[in-house]
Amino acid sequence: MYMPPQFNSTDREVAMELMRSHPFASLVSTDDEGVPFITHLPLVLDDRGEGGWSLLGHCAKPNPHWRYLQARPKAVASFLGPHAYLSPSVYPDLARVPTWNYLAVHCTVEARLIETPDDKDALLKRLIAQHEPAYAQQWRDLGGEFQHKMLGGIVGFELRVTALQCKIKLNQHRKESHLAMHARYCEGSPDERALAGWMERLGMQVADSAQIGES
Repeated sequence: MYMPPQFNSTDREVAMELMRSHPFASLVSTDDEGVPFITHLPLVLDDRGEGGWSLLGHCAKPNPHWRYLQARPKAVASFLGPHAYLSPSVYPDLARVPTWNYLAVHCTVEARLIETPDDKDALLKRLIAQHEPAYAQQWRDLGGEFQHKMLGGIVGFELRVTALQCKIKLNQHRKESHLAMHARYCEGSPDERALAGWMERLGMQVADSAQIGES
């Protein structure tokens, strides 16, 4: 993705937090005609330390995406964090235009299909543990015949991360807008409040924003 240097984050922990807190991703590869094909799906980050990162997920068997991954394993997984409009009214001068602030992670990946029933069952158990551990007992109680039927309807995959970009766009290069921008976001939507939190985390100049919000 387009990456001006002021928005480029190389902090491994930041990228991990974004992928874990916003796991509903867009998986992008090409179909048999070379046209981009996108599936929206949850992906679970598997951090192997020095062994690198993988993303775990699955799609419905009728979805042709798994066949495209089998034929052309290289793909991109995109995660979008909080995002919101920014009015030019936060700037002290008028020669400004609107923009959109956001946080995003793009992972270049190499796909490996997970197709055997045992391997798919192990994958599902990891996904259950991530999203709803209490469901594990219900899954077990459904019985082997039902589980086998459900497993037959999906294809799992492991996406080994080979490259990563993490973009944090909060107008870091426009310090004159930080106080007013933070005050506006603190009073806004959940995404806007999340962006205000990221401004605080990044140490942007927001200490007096509460006073601005009251004025």
